[in-house]
Amino acid sequence: MALLEPRANPSRVMQWAAPLIAIVLMLLVGAVLFASLHVSPLKAFYVFFIEPLETSNGWSELVLKASPLILIAEGLALGFRARIYNIGAEGQLLMGAICASGVAIYSHGSEAGWVLPAMVIAGAIGGAIWGAIPAWLKTHFNAEETLTTLMLTYIATLFLSWLVSVPWRDPDGSNFPQSIMFGDSALFTLLFDGLRINTSVFITIAAVLIFWVFVSRSYTAFQIAVGGQAPAAARYAGFSSRKTVWLSLVISGLTAGIAGAGEVAGPVGQLTLSMSPGYGYAAIIVAWVGRLHPLGIVLSGFLMAMIYIGGDAGQVSLQLPSAITGLFQGMLLFFLLGADAFVNYRLKRRKPRAHLESHTAAAPKAAPEAAT
Repeated sequence: MALLEPRANPSRVMQWAAPLIAIVLMLLVGAVLFASLHVSPLKAFYVFFIEPLETSNGWSELVLKASPLILIAEGLALGFRARIYNIGAEGQLLMGAICASGVAIYSHGSEAGWVLPAMVIAGAIGGAIWGAIPAWLKTHFNAEETLTTLMLTYIATLFLSWLVSVPWRDPDGSNFPQSIMFGDSALFTLLFDGLRINTSVFITIAAVLIFWVFVSRSYTAFQIAVGGQAPAAARYAGFSSRKTVWLSLVISGLTAGIAGAGEVAGPVGQLTLSMSPGYGYAAIIVAWVGRLHPLGIVLSGFLMAMIYIGGDAGQVSLQLPSAITGLFQGMLLFFLLGADAFVNYRLKRRKPRAHLESHTAAAPKAAPEAAT
């Protein structure tokens, strides 16, 4: 019988190699999957990872999809370092999008320069409030944040559905659940003609730099990390666990809310039910694959964006099912968790219980003989 036993000193090299191992295993299993679907694995991988980048439009879409993933993951990583597991970034993104859209809808027709900044600020506040709710529940009632953040996502989804179906539905939208198209003053400026990439990417670049400096230079970030890795030491040093919870959940909600504002004021241009293809959930994988490091998250964000684009291309070119994107994301997370398990734990053989009982029963008989 074998059990998992914690390693005294997990290898730092293997901790950083684990994502690479997970990616290789994902590709190997993906090759088997493509072969079972009677699709050449080489052709499929070409469509997934090379063909989309042969045009400037493909690169534009890659950056456009990577931007919200990276932005959300940067905020999540801060909490994950403290072992505060925010699973509801998708709901915080939706609430950020809703608050930003409210500004755009009620200022529709205005060409004032304050509209877009106000949308970003409203999105940040909306996401932060949606992150503050589970923080309050945890610090006051010790409610598990993995559950409360996830449940709040469903509330945000239903609230969005009601808004675009009743009060904010576009009267000229052929009865589809969507808001009006936003005016130019409520949209980020396009960087290049004919491409969808816009100035919202500069918010993500700024966030990466801020989090990099914060994680590497800030005493608060050190407190958060110690609180997650050594709770007893953090309590002994007088670090506030309540402060850690509030900072982790509010900041991660804030970044998700800004990402939501960036979507409705960017490539989407309105509030719809399908404005997010699950960025909030995918960003969890991005944070872990990036090893919770600000620059590592950038690389993993582009990988996840590549999976999104490749999945769309595979559906068109190879007639692959729409679930292929989620399948690759799930495999990546599954293999990463498996690799991390063997990095942090080792298999230890354990004697069968029956053998131990027989050995224990025989031991008292041997004692008198030895004494004689």
